[in-house]
Amino acid sequence: MTKLSEYVEMAANDYLQETGKDELDAHWIAGFFQDSGVQDDYPRQDLVAFGDMVQKTLTLKSERAGKQTRFQLDKIVHFLRHLRKP
Repeated sequence: MTKLSEYVEMAANDYLQETGKDELDAHWIAGFFQDSGVQDDYPRQDLVAFGDMVQKTLTLKSERAGKQTRFQLDKIVHFLRHLRKP
């Protein structure tokens, strides 16, 4: 049986790939919850709580991506400034 945390990660990754958004759609997560087997493997799992876990994962992924982007941009700016100095 797949761990619940693995389902959360799969849902977050699938949602990001399909939509490119970091705000979870209720209809999408309901479909994933039912179609992916979460409901079958964890019959006591609440859809809203599962959606909250996926949203938290999406937020963390988005924040990490933002930090990584800023870091890379800072490296580029630093490199360009270094090139311009005589």
